[in-house]
Amino acid sequence: MNENLLNTSLFQFLGAATSSYHAVAAIAGLLEKAGFIRLREDQYWSVAAGHSYFTVRDDAGLIAFRLGEGNTPEDGFRMLATHSDSPGLQIKPRADRQTGKYLQLGVEIYGGPLLNPWFDRDLTLAGRACCTMTDGGLQTLLVNFARPLLVIPSLALHFDRSANDNRSINAQMHMAPIIAQSLTDQLPAFRDILLDQLCRQHPDLPIADVSGFDLFCCDTQGPACTGVKGEFISAGRLDNLLSCHVATMALTAADLAHNSLLFCANHEENGSVSSSGARGAFLDATLERLIPNPQSRRIALARSFLLSIDNAHAVHPNFKDLSEPQHEVVLNGGPVIKINANQRYATNCVSASILKRFAGEAGVPLQEFVMRSDLPCGSTIGPLTAARLGVPTVDIGAATLAMHSIRELAGSRDPYLLYRMIHRFLVSATAVTATG
Repeated sequence: MNENLLNTSLFQFLGAATSSYHAVAAIAGLLEKAGFIRLREDQYWSVAAGHSYFTVRDDAGLIAFRLGEGNTPEDGFRMLATHSDSPGLQIKPRADRQTGKYLQLGVEIYGGPLLNPWFDRDLTLAGRACCTMTDGGLQTLLVNFARPLLVIPSLALHFDRSANDNRSINAQMHMAPIIAQSLTDQLPAFRDILLDQLCRQHPDLPIADVSGFDLFCCDTQGPACTGVKGEFISAGRLDNLLSCHVATMALTAADLAHNSLLFCANHEENGSVSSSGARGAFLDATLERLIPNPQSRRIALARSFLLSIDNAHAVHPNFKDLSEPQHEVVLNGGPVIKINANQRYATNCVSASILKRFAGEAGVPLQEFVMRSDLPCGSTIGPLTAARLGVPTVDIGAATLAMHSIRELAGSRDPYLLYRMIHRFLVSATAVTATG
């Protein structure tokens, strides 16, 4: 896998992964193409060394694992943890909002997005719908309108002359997108619009009605290389789909020298408290099935190591004073080790030193991020996963600008550098302990 091939694959993945549900479906497709066997949680599992497997929970959480040849699960796992969701706008269950001749949709703020960039964009809708079929049964289906459908118009400057200096956004009043207009006839109901799209997208299925949905607004503009020499990647949902894709590609390309595991969690952006989130029991339950004996499981975890992979903040050239001056992070400078004294990240001196060995073997440069002492620090699923499992963990990620915007910016070299380091971590004969 070279840099160009990886970035081409990343762009295809970003185009398909318009929601967390589509992201997990795309990851599952990559795994199946690489020979991974899908397991269902409601069935007994029979797994064997030398084989690769994955399971999906609630359509947006995924765990994949490979059992090394000649290994047992008790030998421990080289673990990767990412998340499938991104901050944005989620459609309310009773979405219809009629304002004069316009049909608007009520939205909730999902996670912590930057709201200003959502104005005046060509938006579409993607996610999943629970459908009632003609036989009375329920079936969950992915849906993606995949065309410009919505817009949130800005208020013209003429109505707010202070807009460029001081405009606050009221999420309830100002963020409802326009989806339709009718000057003479009755406005269409949103559920009818959704039902029509589902029938078009799944013509062979006997869909009778829409029972419910989990839908998100997303930008219709695809990913692009920018910069004079294509130095940058501009795209939506780089946090954290870049990490999901790179981790998946590294896992599928690795040999079976060690046991390895990928955890792609949902709901990281709003606290991880769900059945498919990192605070839920998904990972614990999977490990219990692989290693039923509690003492053997504790031994395995003591022999394991976790890379928590989530995007990192680069220094913004227009706001350099907001970054820690001794830890300047740049795009295309290599993976970023994230450190925080208050355990917002799980990195410590031992786990960072272990990672540096693998990066050195791969010839990959590393950077270090620390937040300014007078600013609050974000977090990842690294600390809570490390706390639950007791596994040594390091938080890493690709440097990013405009994090949580509708479009984010990363370096075009960084996905490949991250891939090389993760791949080396998965295949290296070097131990994952400080004394190895």
